[in-house]
Amino acid sequence: MPSIPSHSSVRWNDLTHPVVAGLISVIVNYGGTFILVFQAAKVAGLSPELTASWVWSISIGVGVTGIILSWMSREPIITAWSTPAAAFLVTALATTSYAEAVGAYLISAAAFVVLGLSGWFERVIRLIPPGVAAGLLAGILLQFGIRAFGGMSIDPPLAGLLILAYVVFKRFSARYAVVAILMLGLAFLLTQDRVDLSGLQLKLAAPVFTMPAFSLNALLSVALPLFLITLTGQYMPGMLVLRNDGFKTSANPIVTITALGSLLMAPFGSHAFNIAAITAAIATGREAHEDPSKRWIAGIAAGVCYLLVGVFGVTLAAVFMAFPATFITTLAGLALLGTIGGSLATALADAKTREASLITFLAAAANISLLGIGGAFWGLVIGLIAYAVLNGRLPKKASTPAIAPTLINKGAN
Repeated sequence: MPSIPSHSSVRWNDLTHPVVAGLISVIVNYGGTFILVFQAAKVAGLSPELTASWVWSISIGVGVTGIILSWMSREPIITAWSTPAAAFLVTALATTSYAEAVGAYLISAAAFVVLGLSGWFERVIRLIPPGVAAGLLAGILLQFGIRAFGGMSIDPPLAGLLILAYVVFKRFSARYAVVAILMLGLAFLLTQDRVDLSGLQLKLAAPVFTMPAFSLNALLSVALPLFLITLTGQYMPGMLVLRNDGFKTSANPIVTITALGSLLMAPFGSHAFNIAAITAAIATGREAHEDPSKRWIAGIAAGVCYLLVGVFGVTLAAVFMAFPATFITTLAGLALLGTIGGSLATALADAKTREASLITFLAAAANISLLGIGGAFWGLVIGLIAYAVLNGRLPKKASTPAIAPTLINKGAN
């Protein structure tokens, strides 16, 4: 008969470490690239109420789906918003009305529902050349990296401090570098009296329904890129992180439940949520618990934390919207450096497809506006045409070695 360990030690170890891991993953997500949501909201000209509704819908949706999936599977399924998609929306919402964007969110979410229920997840991934997908993402995100350093011309002390601190923190603690510069930047702004939080109040968020509108422009320039970016930039790396830590849950229920959640929350502002990628490793690895069978508690803990943030979304929105524009653009650009670098490395890794991937990258970065359709769509079209011409045909199945680097490096969440 096996020996029974101490009752108190089991409880402490089984709960404390996974709960802390779940909390850290949430802090890293919010402190990292969530700033992109507020940047996109500013570009779209959204009111504080609509911005708070966006925060509420995405936080509540991520929390609920993460709890459901972790409970059902008894595995640490950490869900998150689509960071590459949020970055894409900073550009897309400048030329697309908010109602049309909500309609595009619904279309993209519905496509993921079909993908999850049909079980075609793996098949669809294989239809997209990995180099072209990586080039598209790198091209869309390029401007964010440029703006991070462009802040040196506008506000040298603030931008310079953030850039220098990022390099230093990255050297000693890469995982928490973005959270660290967020806190350092906030402290700097407070000491300079450049952000006023004296009137900040703890308020409950309230969802605001937006009637969706549908148009061909939004379908091609928002819904299609949103679907592809979330598929290749979040779901693919997220599943690889889960597999690398030994968890075997099928992708189908994960895609289906997160897509259904996105579908329900889209009218309240949520652009997309999905399985988390790199930050999920905090909860799926050994730091969460030595015993893999106990790590699912981290998924529950993370979900509860997301729910709490969502309830107080008005307060969070007020804090971020009080920041100077240079702080937001510099922080967002630095937070995306890893994603940009990983996407470029994947795009240029295969010498045979390098030319087509480079063309995709440059075409997406050019942000072409033609026939009323946004640049992400044209970047994808030009890249696929170049791939077909230079490589003879569009592949029916991409090899696993070509996809793997993409999965490891793309996910910002």
